[in-house]
Amino acid sequence: MEFYNKVGKMALGSRLRRLSEKLSEQAGEVYSLYHIDMNPKWFPVFYALAEGEPKSIMQIASEIGHSHPSVSTIAKEMVKYGIAKEVKSNTDGRKNYLTLTDKGLQINQQIQVQYADVNAAVENALAETQYNIWKAIEEWEFLLEQKSLLNRVKHERKQREQSHVQIIDYTPQHQQAFRQLNEEWITTWFKMEESDYKALDHPDEYIIDKGGHIFIALYNEEPVGACALIKMDNNMYELAKMAVSPKAKGMGIGFSLGQACIEKAKELGAEKLYLESNTILKPAISLYHKLGFKKITGIPSPYERCNIQMEREL
Repeated sequence: MEFYNKVGKMALGSRLRRLSEKLSEQAGEVYSLYHIDMNPKWFPVFYALAEGEPKSIMQIASEIGHSHPSVSTIAKEMVKYGIAKEVKSNTDGRKNYLTLTDKGLQINQQIQVQYADVNAAVENALAETQYNIWKAIEEWEFLLEQKSLLNRVKHERKQREQSHVQIIDYTPQHQQAFRQLNEEWITTWFKMEESDYKALDHPDEYIIDKGGHIFIALYNEEPVGACALIKMDNNMYELAKMAVSPKAKGMGIGFSLGQACIEKAKELGAEKLYLESNTILKPAISLYHKLGFKKITGIPSPYERCNIQMEREL
C-alpha cells in the first residue's frame, strides 16, 4: 500500500486493477467452495446465456458492456470447455449464436445457491464500509462516459500550458518572429505572395503606422503566435496574419489572439472585423466561427489563396 500512498490518485487504474485481481482470485476460491467447475472471468457471458435464449457475440457484448473481441475469446473458451456451444440462426444460416450446453444448464442450476450467498456477503461487506464502492463505480462509469480520462487530462494540460501564455503588444524586436511564424504557416499550406512580403518585412509601415495593431503570443517568454489588425475603410479592421507555431498547437493560443484582437478593435472604434481564409483550413474556420465570424461575399481579395471571407459585427 505504500506505493499507492506515495503515487496517489495517478495510480487509480493500477489500484483498481489490483483490487479486481484480488476479487477474481477470491472468486475462484468461492467457486471451488461450491464445487462449481467454471472460470470466474466467464461469469458475465455465462449469466447472459443463463436464461436459455441463444445470443450472438455482439448481443452479449452490448448486454454486459464488454468489447466484442473480449466476449469472442471467452465464448471460445466456454465452447472448448463444454459449457457453451454454437448454434445456427433459425432465420439466417450464416450467423452463429451461442447457447449453454446441458453441462452449462446443470451448472446454472447448481450455482443459484452460490449467487444468494455471494450477494449476501457483498451486501454485508458494503454495510461495513464508509463509502459504497458500488455506487462510486456507477458514478465513475457515468463520468467517464460523459468525458473520458484522456479528455480530462488534455483539459488539465491545456489549462497548465495556458497559464504560461502571454499575449503582448508587438514591438520592433518581434519583427523577425512575426515574419517567421507567418512564413512557416503560409508555406505549409500555400505560397508566399507579394502582399505577404510587404506586411511581414515592414509591419510598422504597412500595419502599425496606418492605425493597425499586432499582438504576439509568448509561451515561457518565447514567441509562438502572432495576429494583426489592419486598418481598412469605413471603421472596419481586418484580422490578418494569424499564425501559431506547430509546437504550440492545442494551447488555445489562436483563440486568445483572436479575442485580444476583437477587444483591441473595439478600443480603436471599429464597427466590424473582416478576415480572409481558405476552406481547407478547417480548424481555422472553426476557430473563426467560435470567435463570432460569419461568412460573407463581395470584397475583392489580393490573395490567390483566399476562397472564403468572413465578418464580425462589433
